[in-house]
Amino acid sequence: MIDIDKLLKRVLEKEGSDLHLRIPSPPIIRIDGELKIQDDMPPLSAKDAESVLEQIATSEQKSNFLRDMELDFAYSVPGIARFRVNVMRQRGTISICFRLVPTDIASIEALGLPVITKDLILKPRGLILVTGPTGSGKSTTMASMLNYLNDTLARNVITIENPIEYLHRNHKCIIAQRDLGDDTKAFDVALIHALRHDPDVIVVGEMRDLPTVSTAIRAAETGHLVMGTLHTIDAAQTVDRIIDMYPSDQQPQIRLQFSQVVLAILSQTLLPKVVGKGRVAAFEVLIANTAVRNLIRDGKTYELNNVIQLSAAESMQTLDQCLASLVRSKQVTAEDALMRSSHPDRLQKLMQYDYKTRIPVSQMADRTPVGQK
Repeated sequence: MIDIDKLLKRVLEKEGSDLHLRIPSPPIIRIDGELKIQDDMPPLSAKDAESVLEQIATSEQKSNFLRDMELDFAYSVPGIARFRVNVMRQRGTISICFRLVPTDIASIEALGLPVITKDLILKPRGLILVTGPTGSGKSTTMASMLNYLNDTLARNVITIENPIEYLHRNHKCIIAQRDLGDDTKAFDVALIHALRHDPDVIVVGEMRDLPTVSTAIRAAETGHLVMGTLHTIDAAQTVDRIIDMYPSDQQPQIRLQFSQVVLAILSQTLLPKVVGKGRVAAFEVLIANTAVRNLIRDGKTYELNNVIQLSAAESMQTLDQCLASLVRSKQVTAEDALMRSSHPDRLQKLMQYDYKTRIPVSQMADRTPVGQK
């Protein structure tokens, strides 16, 4: 029988982020974004997967899995780490994925988050969206911002997660964390009841459906700060995804409402570092200024990218601008950056120029800083 705790310790020792148990392969660990087969271990059998589920799940969780054939929950190895677990069926067998959730919440500086995130999380009301593909660090970004708030201001915070990942302790804030399944049955229902619990800040783990999005926008309209995630790759796609959830006859009204409450959209992706282990995050940052709100209201999301490009003074940046900066500072390779870009031809040009000064990179090395001439 597989000792799952021992295997999860191996994930930590190898500085991995995920463990995949899928029949008939040996265990597979994701390290710096790459899947590494553990060749020193035998292929998994159906009985191996069933024994792992037996070790990690409660009776109620196992019953839910038998009923739904899907299961999300958190699992802890005492004194070691916590993991987010997803269980599903594939080809008649059980497939299990563990995602490492670090015990300590890294600071905004340590994660390299945009400095503007400090100002955003201290806002009294509005909607902040953190977007990106699965495994891009959205939960980590939100946890770091929430941790900064907890150290800075006294606020009543309610989170709704599936499952709870980072554990927050009361400091200046009082924080209630609700687990979908154990503490509540649905995101939208939990949101409605959260509004009756005198919150200042509401964090929604995933804005996956129309009822949840509608309630989140209504909460932001009524004077709360709401933060949530979406699986979109950039700011323009995020706006379109929100609007497209509504019937066509309601879309003009929701464009107006959304334009009035949105504060910022942070879209992120992770790239392997050039030197050493680990990954670095690249961000697109959209701040809702007057021009942005007008474009959202008028349905001209295709012009948002141009506004972001020209608004560096307001802490905005496109993903390509951030990727180009990471390449120039030799934190990531050009090849990896181009793979993450939706517009590689545009990124190729940006890598040759500093987007703030418009000076060719080849000339910048020869420029003497002001005051040193």
